[in-house]
Amino acid sequence: MKFRSILAIAKKEVFHIVRDPFTMALALGMPVVMVLFFGYAIEFNMDRIGLAVFDGNKTQTSWNIEKTFTSSGYFISSPVLSPAEAVQALDEGRVHAALVIPPTLTQDLKPFSSASVQILIDGSDNSSAGSIVGYLGGLHRRILENEFGKIKAPLEVKTRFLFNPELNSRWFVVPGLAAAIIAILSILLTALTVAREWENGSMELLLATPVRPIEIILGKLLPYSVMGMVAVFFVFIMSQLVFSVPFKGNFFVYLVACMIFLSTYLAQGLLISVVTRKQQLSMQIAMLSGLLPTILLSGFIFPNEHMPSFFYYVTMILPARWFIKISRQLFLQGSSFFDILPSFLALCALFCLMILLATKKFKKDVEP
Repeated sequence: MKFRSILAIAKKEVFHIVRDPFTMALALGMPVVMVLFFGYAIEFNMDRIGLAVFDGNKTQTSWNIEKTFTSSGYFISSPVLSPAEAVQALDEGRVHAALVIPPTLTQDLKPFSSASVQILIDGSDNSSAGSIVGYLGGLHRRILENEFGKIKAPLEVKTRFLFNPELNSRWFVVPGLAAAIIAILSILLTALTVAREWENGSMELLLATPVRPIEIILGKLLPYSVMGMVAVFFVFIMSQLVFSVPFKGNFFVYLVACMIFLSTYLAQGLLISVVTRKQQLSMQIAMLSGLLPTILLSGFIFPNEHMPSFFYYVTMILPARWFIKISRQLFLQGSSFFDILPSFLALCALFCLMILLATKKFKKDVEP
């Protein structure tokens, strides 16, 4: 294998990139746009929840209950005239929850009796419903304290959130965004550019030269590896300056993991282009095999541990799953290299497998 031949192929690929404004915009513009868009758009902590309130009691006690909900910052109340109107507001999707205070609330609060109010929740959106149910525990305790004073419980449970004390959604999302951006960017770049050469016939001219297939592969991957690492730096700088996400781990280990992950998806894009040889088909397969699994199955949004057993093990073949785990551990937990070693080894194994498949398929197609 000649290093000079690899550099010659890489130089030729750089000329292609510079002359193609679409590739330049994709490589330099997409990381910035995706980080800003998804970083601000994805929010797991719900607020401004519409709450229909029927106050059948109309006393200071019922007013305090409603005020506890609205002053929490999670709910925006809308008064209704009857329980039926509250249910209608839920049916029409104007609110996510309804608070029904019965007329007998004050009488039921007498000694040796119990009072109740009703909360109706829209269960069609289980994510919103789960958040509302989570808020109710704290609100219930606050209502009791406001009405009866501090209640001394025989057992007090104190909760402490490690690594993300404020449960900031952006601290959770942004480290995973690096995986999504690298995967989409790298797989699209190589799939499109190599497929274009097959369509234009320039690949046959390249193969007629005394350059070996492995040298062609490495030469083509080299420029896109550099562009991918530039995208990684974009994401990292924005995570620090724009979203203030802490980075507690070893930056060198993070860069090595990024390079391995990037090379894995570059090889996957090359494999797609060798198999399809058509730009449009390459883009479709790249999006199907790169974008959707990275976002939906890698743990970027939905935890893998809560998936059915079959899909839990299937996701182990996704490089994004291991890189996202590494990224979040390094950003938020400050894990050492030995802590992330299992994920790191899994990522290396998938990298070797993808390079082997791409090289073998390329050789099979170009050699007589």
